[in-house]
Amino acid sequence: MNTDRLVVAVVIAAAVAALAGYGGVAGWRRFVRYRRRRQIARSISVAGSAMLQDVIVPDGSGGHLHLDFLLATSRGLLVIDLRDVDGIVFGGEHLREWTVMNGNERSTFLNPLEALYDRLAAVRLLAGDVTVEGRIVFTERSRFPKGQPPQVALISALATEFPAPGELAGRLREAWDAVAKSAEPSPLARR
Repeated sequence: MNTDRLVVAVVIAAAVAALAGYGGVAGWRRFVRYRRRRQIARSISVAGSAMLQDVIVPDGSGGHLHLDFLLATSRGLLVIDLRDVDGIVFGGEHLREWTVMNGNERSTFLNPLEALYDRLAAVRLLAGDVTVEGRIVFTERSRFPKGQPPQVALISALATEFPAPGELAGRLREAWDAVAKSAEPSPLARR
């Protein structure tokens, strides 16, 4: 009888240890993803004096569009659609799908420029006569051996292309306030 209790206790202890180990690994992975997302956000934020992240804005047709990032820059407002893919990216303005090659793995995704154009139109409706630009921003894990399509940038190039203004003032402040007032937290936010 004592042997049976000992076996049950060992089995329970092993199950608890396995669950704790699995929970620890899952928690660590979640923490690493969270920390990476924060590092990416910090890298993007240097291009603007104000930033909204993971918000939805009205699209002008009764719906809403998700924005990964919206920044106030020295040139106006900047809509950023973030892509964090690892590998060599082949894409072009007029291609329906873009391809990512990473070793022997190959994957495709729809041309992100079309969705960016919709996001730009939605922000322009809210911003009035302030310049609104957009970029598909890839992390440094991506490479473009055939060149980057128009409106595509790496995070490292953002601060050079869009120097942050000191303080929001005038029309830029009004446009920022109008967009920020209409923005809501997105249910599509990456965690």
